[in-house]
Amino acid sequence: MHVRCPERLAGETYRQVLELLADLSAVVQALPPSAALVELKGALRYHGTTAHHLGEILRLRTVAQLGVDVRVGIGPTITVASTASGRINGPGGVLAIAPGQATNWLAPLPVDALHGIGPRQAALLRRYGIHAIGQLAALPTGTLQRLLGAANGRRAADRARGVDPRPVTPRLLPASTAVRHTFPRDAHDGGAVRAALLDLVVQLALQLRCRGQAARALTLTLKFADGAGWEKNRRLPEPSAHEEDLRTVAYQLMDAAGLQRARLTGLVLRGDDLVGAGQVAQQISLDRARESRLVAEDAMDRIRQKFGPDAVGPAAVMPARRAS
Repeated sequence: MHVRCPERLAGETYRQVLELLADLSAVVQALPPSAALVELKGALRYHGTTAHHLGEILRLRTVAQLGVDVRVGIGPTITVASTASGRINGPGGVLAIAPGQATNWLAPLPVDALHGIGPRQAALLRRYGIHAIGQLAALPTGTLQRLLGAANGRRAADRARGVDPRPVTPRLLPASTAVRHTFPRDAHDGGAVRAALLDLVVQLALQLRCRGQAARALTLTLKFADGAGWEKNRRLPEPSAHEEDLRTVAYQLMDAAGLQRARLTGLVLRGDDLVGAGQVAQQISLDRARESRLVAEDAMDRIRQKFGPDAVGPAAVMPARRAS
């Protein structure tokens, strides 16, 4: 099964699609930024249904749970499944090609529809009168190798004939964790947005430290009142779960958005490519101010463990207390 998500899909939503795929099959290969492969052999026996029905189940779940439709191609090989998903018109659908029908189904399709044939290769083939995949399959392999090169020619000949021995290799995206803030009213005040972002930094850093992890990168997603979104990723100089390090990169991401009185409805801050805290090198610092902040951070963690996660927060977002 080859699954195509909408283009420019938010990273967090893409991860949720992968999670839904993992519920259908134990063998899922992520193809960032918006596609995936799924091995169905074991899944068909486990669920006791047809491949087409599994594709429809996936569509139903992505629409119902995520508000996202997907195009699902199913076939005996990666090439056939990927070509099938590309032939679906509209935002979603399922196209299943039976193993015995693959070659006949491919034959009348235009040569540039074959998954793996790029625009330049397709243009070259058309100059030699090769317009359909069936014509490509009928050519001697040696001829294709002279036209496209040894490796590309052999690969194109095999795939046009429905031959593709590549397996689906399990590969999920690196572990991540995210925190969110939704504004009660559309926000365009810089101070309020920065305060919300700082609160997310504190939440994310605490979550990472509690899990014994550190983030190699951060992703900031902005959600606007008109339904549009903006997302950008930036790597940290070194893996960290400290508020100071995460805050610096988070502010850089916010500055990169270049907001000018934009009306925001929400923020999502995600720590990406997580590693165990034990894998992070501990370097001796000569910055006494930083060392003091890290000591204070450790003390605040102990206070939170004793009195609850809301016992300590950033000054910019802590509620004002009346003098008694």
